[in-house]
Amino acid sequence: MAAQRMVVIGGDATGMSAASQARRLKNPEELEIVAFERGRFSSYSACGIPYWVGGEVTDRDALIARSPEEHRSRGIDLRMGTEAVELDVPGQRVRVRDGSGTERWEGFDHLVLATGAVPVRPPLPGIDAEGVHGVQTLEDGQRLLDALEHRVESQDGGGGGRDGRRAVVVGAGYIGVEMAEAFVRRGYRVTVLEKAEQPMSTLDPDMGELVHEAMCGMGIETVLGAAVTGILTDERGRARGVATENAEYPADVVVLGLGVRPATELAREAGLPLGGSGGLRTDLAMRVRGHENIWAGGDCVEVLNLVSGRAQHVPLGTHANKHGRVIGANIGGDYATFPGVVGTAVSKVCDLEIARTGLLEAQAAEVGLRFASVVIESTTRAGYYPGTRPIRVKMIAERRSGRLLGVQIVGREHAGKRVDIAAVALHAGMTVEQMTALDLGYAPPFSPVWDPVLVAARKAAAATAVHRDGA
Repeated sequence: MAAQRMVVIGGDATGMSAASQARRLKNPEELEIVAFERGRFSSYSACGIPYWVGGEVTDRDALIARSPEEHRSRGIDLRMGTEAVELDVPGQRVRVRDGSGTERWEGFDHLVLATGAVPVRPPLPGIDAEGVHGVQTLEDGQRLLDALEHRVESQDGGGGGRDGRRAVVVGAGYIGVEMAEAFVRRGYRVTVLEKAEQPMSTLDPDMGELVHEAMCGMGIETVLGAAVTGILTDERGRARGVATENAEYPADVVVLGLGVRPATELAREAGLPLGGSGGLRTDLAMRVRGHENIWAGGDCVEVLNLVSGRAQHVPLGTHANKHGRVIGANIGGDYATFPGVVGTAVSKVCDLEIARTGLLEAQAAEVGLRFASVVIESTTRAGYYPGTRPIRVKMIAERRSGRLLGVQIVGREHAGKRVDIAAVALHAGMTVEQMTALDLGYAPPFSPVWDPVLVAARKAAAATAVHRDGA
């Protein structure tokens, strides 16, 4: 019996996790695995790029989990510099183009779409000028670092020195604040422009304001309500600044941190089902709906939010790797599912840690939930222990039932990862009253006697009890 053929489009987290898992379950005589990656790198951590740019990670290859050669040695035919340009779903084939421009059709029995996401790049004047960078891929990071080093050499060679270098980051979401930190570490004067009225729109406004205050306190000029109208260029066509409706901000380098959208052009052109965000729609096994032999995962799909019950686009490497393992298991003859997410994320800017899980107030209201919100302030360690830092926790719980709906945390060192307590509670469907009885680890170097998350749970339990009593 001839081997079946698994074709993977995308050589990063989902695609290569799927290929690797399928290879563990099926030998080459049973399953041929071919993967196409249009870039130069495979299986790398895009989340680590800001820390590489900032110098905390000094070796680019440290971000690469497995090279193309390593994949090939494990029986996966990974072809780099090769882009998929067309899907023929009825004919079960993919048209690919290699680095020389040669095109050919590749047949498949199983197709895995792991095309990821692409940065939002608005059609503004000067947006494609030299000196304007995105940071979605390892190639993007390398181009940015090369440009920074070239710029420094040019300034040093001309006697200008390194003083006064200026970076403008457009967007104050996760990638924006992380890149702001990277440039602070490199000694730049940093301006962050955000069109919303708060940084980190993944937080409620009151928690986002804490981030704004902290960033300004770090010397990062953070301008809110700043809608960018264009990139200013010099006589050589190179970026020299960013214009908003009200001002101009000089820059030696501009970084776009406006988020991403699912890379699903191929899928859309092939008639595959897309959701409201533009991400592919899949079932619990990560199979594209209505197609028994086409699978998708990672940043190109929508996932179910287990708290709201709605589908959403959540581009995170944690989910992408899990999707790949599920896909590979199912193609390899095993069985696995991906039930959904609760929306957990954590980030930092310098020593400020920012975390959230579950729903924001606006999201809870949008799906028709009635809720109570509480905010507490505490410390990351026992108050008398050296090195303790402030932490603020916001908790949202459903009225009457007391079901936990969401948690947001802003604080200093050792604050962010406390969000995992709430993430587990959300997965378990716990009430805030039940959370107060959680048996968490305690010692003065790690937390107060009552962990800040449990303090918030106690306050939320009291607030929801009032609503249960009919007040």
